[in-house]
Amino acid sequence: MNWAAINFDWNQARALLATVEEGSLSGAARVLNLTQPTLGRQVAALEEELGIVLFERSGRQLLPTPAAREIADHVRRMGEAATAISLAATGQSQSVEGLVRVSATEMYSVYVLPGFVTALRKSHPGIVIEIVATNALSNLREREADIAIRNADPKDPDMIARRLKDQSGGLFAAPSLIEKYGPFHTVQDLRDAPFVGFVSTSGVVEELQKRQVPVTEANFVAHSENHLVHWELARAGVGIGLNGKDIGEMTAGVEPVLPDSVHFEFPIWLVAPRELKTNARVRLVYDALAEHLASLPIR
Repeated sequence: MNWAAINFDWNQARALLATVEEGSLSGAARVLNLTQPTLGRQVAALEEELGIVLFERSGRQLLPTPAAREIADHVRRMGEAATAISLAATGQSQSVEGLVRVSATEMYSVYVLPGFVTALRKSHPGIVIEIVATNALSNLREREADIAIRNADPKDPDMIARRLKDQSGGLFAAPSLIEKYGPFHTVQDLRDAPFVGFVSTSGVVEELQKRQVPVTEANFVAHSENHLVHWELARAGVGIGLNGKDIGEMTAGVEPVLPDSVHFEFPIWLVAPRELKTNARVRLVYDALAEHLASLPIR
């Protein structure tokens, strides 16, 4: 190791990487929680230290030079190594007290996890659960969460994963909607029924048509990217909604629509970084959550 060659400031290197990735000093300052002048001084100091130009202006744009991009690649690997060190250190903790972040969909965060947290607090009151409610896949490598409930097979070899069981989903509607547009005895009866969807309805339409439901995008009278809003629209009788059978059956004010004819299947996975398998509190929450999810009426 050439110790004499390691003479730069990590904060300056981090400022460079953030500016390259965010594309501007203001964006980099925002993600690093710094003021723009402070971040600008760090980048300028790194340029002076290295004796090279890192950024050039083109109008209002700040363009990284080839040297900046090359250095940023090295700094990025340094950041990943620092994260790995943090994970490894966290993984050695045997305390059963402290924070554990659990990432789940909006629906699971609202309808499933409160019951789990209630039960966990009775046996382990020292564990604090932070629920990361998102329909996006939380980046476990970057510790956006310690544990994630997912519906897709995790391919990352650095993750430990447990497939719990398969979930069934289907159509649900308010009794008032069924009374107005029903009864629904076959999929053909859904031809003129209103539906509520998500931001992009084309995928939902395609999946419904695969199940012989004669709908088009014209059937979708409302939609939202927020699954809770989608569900409340269905409960209000605006249109037929989609949800897992476990949540659908525990929600008052909706009834299943053609459950034997129109249904979806998807797996339930519990995922965590491999480095955390020796962390007592994360392992405890992981196992308890697996048991809780397995006990739900998922079928």
